[in-house]
Amino acid sequence: MASMKNIKLRIKSIESTMQITRAMKLVASSRLRRAQERVIQTRPYTQVLKDSLDQIANSNSDFSSVYVKKREVKKKLYIVFAGDRGLAGGYNANMFRMIEEHTKGEDAAFLPVGKKALEYFKKRGAEIVSESFPMVGEVSVSDCFEMSQIICNGYKIGAYDEINIAGTEFVSVLSQVPFTQQLLPFSPDEVEGAREVIDYDPDPEYVFNLIIPEYLAGIIYGVMCESAASEQGARRMAMENATNNASDMIGSLSLTYNRARQSAITQEITEIVAGAGGGEE
Repeated sequence: MASMKNIKLRIKSIESTMQITRAMKLVASSRLRRAQERVIQTRPYTQVLKDSLDQIANSNSDFSSVYVKKREVKKKLYIVFAGDRGLAGGYNANMFRMIEEHTKGEDAAFLPVGKKALEYFKKRGAEIVSESFPMVGEVSVSDCFEMSQIICNGYKIGAYDEINIAGTEFVSVLSQVPFTQQLLPFSPDEVEGAREVIDYDPDPEYVFNLIIPEYLAGIIYGVMCESAASEQGARRMAMENATNNASDMIGSLSLTYNRARQSAITQEITEIVAGAGGGEE
């Protein structure tokens, strides 16, 4: 009887946990839809700015912006997006594993975005450029422009020789892939076809330097949207798996409980029959 009582309590406990995981899955699904919409909306903006920068850089043979000049890489800066909380499968662990591989043996500073990223770099005593963005869910467009100004100023004065951003690409609900992308120095893509002659006022380099912070802010916002969607996708799958596992455990425990109950009833019947047989003698 004590064993049956323990099984019953275990089933109730798992049922309570399953209610929580099911609710978290629904919340993650709702947030995922909104995050996916933001990802789709941001892509055209950054692409137009990228095309403009490529066009300016390729249309001028004497182009010498500080943002495209390559120099000896002594120190790197990484903007790293991670989650605000756990219970998202391997989302955060995969990001930090990738960062460790990329920065092994390098002199690097970090601009963490997200509670888990800030905790990770603080725990390891890494150089942190800013702690102003501890929650990905609260990062706004103006915050992305602030990050853009931080990295542009640091690059111009030579504090960092290379700027990178690390996020997670949302491929699907089942797949989220961590990646790094070099932001500075800017590497323009070759423009196909005839180059269009455009007059820039006051000059191409001035316009290019003016667009770069806008472009980087757009890239940062886009990576933030991708990472937010990836976190919700990973959490949705983790909670779905947890719910399914809880359901399987309840089924297994219910079967064990029914067997124990059947065994107890059989034993009671046997005892009654044995007692009745002894009374007749």
